[in-house]
Amino acid sequence: MADTKEREPKRAGQAGQTDPGATPQGQEPKAADVAPAEAPAAPKPKQKEKQKEKQKGKKPGEGKPAAPAEPEGPPPEPAPPPRLHDYYEQRVRPKLAQQFGLTNPHEIPKLVKIVLNVGMGDATKNPKGLEAAVAELAAITGQQPVVTRAKKAIANFNLREGMPVGCSVTLRAARMFEFLDRFITIAVPRMRDFRGLPTESFDGRGNYTIGIKEQMIFPEIDYDKVEKIHGMDITFVTSAGRDDTALALLRELGMPFRGEAPVAVVA
Repeated sequence: MADTKEREPKRAGQAGQTDPGATPQGQEPKAADVAPAEAPAAPKPKQKEKQKEKQKGKKPGEGKPAAPAEPEGPPPEPAPPPRLHDYYEQRVRPKLAQQFGLTNPHEIPKLVKIVLNVGMGDATKNPKGLEAAVAELAAITGQQPVVTRAKKAIANFNLREGMPVGCSVTLRAARMFEFLDRFITIAVPRMRDFRGLPTESFDGRGNYTIGIKEQMIFPEIDYDKVEKIHGMDITFVTSAGRDDTALALLRELGMPFRGEAPVAVVA
């Protein structure tokens, strides 16, 4: 009997040994505290489905910006260069370089810009006259003018700082050559009692300024719609730096100076 008792496996409770994985007595977990080992997670709605639902509820204007409509037909062709610019590059530049012995091509004088300025002394009393002058200058140049304002107050003229006193336009590149071409070939011959432009109107730095008494010489102005006849100042700014080279440049471009036969511009 003693042998059979020794061979029988001892129970954990009887031998006083505890199972490390077993829970102690009196502390058994409740059924509510125990979570199933492999409980399936609740399915979450996908983000894509939420975005689709939001996009469906949006207004048509709140969605993505609509793509710009493609223009119908072939793309527009670029405008041809002004004929006076081609004439300057082909004829005037080589002639000036030979005349003044200029070896560096950057030393050859060129036309930088043309500035048109209209002064309206009664702009404060007659604002409609200033608006008409702005519209006329825009029609002449094809560019929107800028309203010029007084830089300082003058009590004798009842003028305060910031009051409008006129308008001006600065032309460059293609518009500059197109305006010069129209001015030489169309506007200048329409001047009353015209005998040529004066050659003494240079400022010593190669810039030439002339004054026009009437804006009616430009064909863009309708005589029946003119409210008031006014003049303007036109300044031709060059890179010459000297009066003699600037005079030669304007003469070769076709400017009709007094006492000289104008140069014919061949397209």
